[in-house]
Amino acid sequence: MTRFGTCPLCEAVCGLELQVADGRVTSVTGDALDPLSRGHLCPKAVALPDIRDDALRTPVRRTATGWELIGWDEAIGLVVRRLVDIRRTHGADAVGVYQGNPTVHSLGAMTHGGGFLGMLGTRNRFSAGSVDQLPHHLVSYLLYGHQMLLPVPDIDRTGYFLVVGANPMVSNGSLMTVPDFARRRRELAARGGRMVVLDPRRTETAKVADEHHFVRPGTDAALLLAMVRVILSDGLANPPSYVDQIDQVRAAVEPCTVDWAAAVSGVDATVITRLATEFAAADGAACYGRMGVSTQRHGALCHWAIQLLNIITGNLDRPGGTMVTRPAIDLLRISSPGARARWRSRVRGAPEFAGEFPVAVLAEEITTPGAGRIRAMVVSAGNPVLSTPDGATLGKALAGLDFLVAIDFRITETSRHADVVLPPTTPLERDHYDLIFHALAIRNTARFSPAALDKPETARHDWEIFRDLGLRYRKHFRGNRLAALRLRLTPARIVDLLLRVGPYRLSLRVLRRNPHGIDLGPLTPALPRRLRTPGKRIRLAPPPLVDAIAGIQAPQGLLLIGRRHLRANNSWLNDVARLTRGRPRHHLLMHPDDLAERGLAHGDTVCVRSAVGEVRVPVTATDDIMRGVVSLPHGYRAASANDLTDARVLDPVSGNAVLNGVPVSVSASAPPT
Repeated sequence: MTRFGTCPLCEAVCGLELQVADGRVTSVTGDALDPLSRGHLCPKAVALPDIRDDALRTPVRRTATGWELIGWDEAIGLVVRRLVDIRRTHGADAVGVYQGNPTVHSLGAMTHGGGFLGMLGTRNRFSAGSVDQLPHHLVSYLLYGHQMLLPVPDIDRTGYFLVVGANPMVSNGSLMTVPDFARRRRELAARGGRMVVLDPRRTETAKVADEHHFVRPGTDAALLLAMVRVILSDGLANPPSYVDQIDQVRAAVEPCTVDWAAAVSGVDATVITRLATEFAAADGAACYGRMGVSTQRHGALCHWAIQLLNIITGNLDRPGGTMVTRPAIDLLRISSPGARARWRSRVRGAPEFAGEFPVAVLAEEITTPGAGRIRAMVVSAGNPVLSTPDGATLGKALAGLDFLVAIDFRITETSRHADVVLPPTTPLERDHYDLIFHALAIRNTARFSPAALDKPETARHDWEIFRDLGLRYRKHFRGNRLAALRLRLTPARIVDLLLRVGPYRLSLRVLRRNPHGIDLGPLTPALPRRLRTPGKRIRLAPPPLVDAIAGIQAPQGLLLIGRRHLRANNSWLNDVARLTRGRPRHHLLMHPDDLAERGLAHGDTVCVRSAVGEVRVPVTATDDIMRGVVSLPHGYRAASANDLTDARVLDPVSGNAVLNGVPVSVSASAPPT
């Protein structure tokens, strides 16, 4: 039997053609008729059946002798009882919440997770958003009035694509859903367009670019602001009529000369000037930055500068530039616009954004004594011990909690500390509609994917887990009646209602009749109508960002950056046998001259040390990495970059974790004793 679905493992949301026999998926290929992915598929999707085979199916409770299977009713009752007791004894903020990246890849977690977690009444909420994307949301909130108003490159029509600290050849886009980027890169070249990459590593994307320049980690903001200065000082700006504060930006970037930026970033001043001039003159240009510029000390400044480049050159809301989407379910109507610094964390005083604290402060909020200390955690679809800074310290903190419940279908580095694990169904057993990634895609489409396989009798969907937790918890703390009512609806029913009130007046019935999805057309101009700012105006110079320019400095010493692999997805999938065959991927990349300077050689096992930890790992010599820079991926048990990242260091504007530009030393590893 042939079924059609969507791969929910990453942001590319590729269409799938699945062959199903005897209750199993026997073949996974790309759906050639999907209007967005056009038949593209990466190796991760082929592993979807493996994920199902390895999953927990019933709850487990930790005991002195190991994990013990328990029934659903007993498990739900135990979790609710412990959460209620801790709240009554210590207050609502004694319970913390962490939501991992897979939340946004699950329809049920999106429709029902917030209902239950909101009932907890805690301000101690954390998520993977402050690991790698908070600068995007903060800048969109400050400029456009809504954290989810995220312009994406109109890659299918652009003439000049400037990529800063991003690797879409591997990721197929992030906060830019662009499946089969490789083909789109070829199409860009065929129409005479150019792609320029700025990155401290010659990434897979840099290798197919027209031009690549090494840039020192953590200095992208200097380079980008210098480009803004060139455009403004040379009279090349052409901003839209609904933009204010050009003069304030001009004054703010006056110190950001190309000579200063060159000294800080390592990119020649003549190159910076030329790139700015080319970008301003291009017939449709888009600047895009992602992990390399999001997860550094000046992440918010980087994304502000990226938006400034797109705006002042007239490329915002222009075909071939950067545009906002018009999804069938409008996120702007159903999500919070964002807010900043309404309250601060207890220990460090870090500001909240959109109701969440930076996850880098989580460990100290658990371990520091005093009123308001986190004593219990609900961890949903996340593995923060692997995916957040200084995971070793966080793991020790989680082990000291009074109670921890994990909603996860595996025992991970995080859920192993849980008192109870509640396992949801796996992706092939769930209905799916992408609430988030349709809203970030380079083309407007809509697709609903019914579950390809029936769930086992003993299993529950994540939305059923959240429903049962919420309805039982509400017996003790009366909360939002609307949230309780919403918990009783199925995800499919909620999607149907949202589609019917959306801009295209679709319905679930219509999408079911179109199993490959519906093409709703290319991105179209939508500003200033879609802005959520006073007077529908963009004010270019938010004080927190302007004030932060003075803090830009050239980093010193050897600097660590991360990297992504096509067969992995953050801390997911690094233990799936099908995807981990061959040479281990957690080796360190280092320039040959840097190795020789330390008396080291290709293939040596080296010790990498930071302010918080150390790892021993094989090293690979390559001139694909800039001198003074080393690269190690995160999410691997044997050696992870997050064994070295420092939770004490944050982007001072957004509060995002700093995972790139981390000072380290590399030396010969002593043999084991």
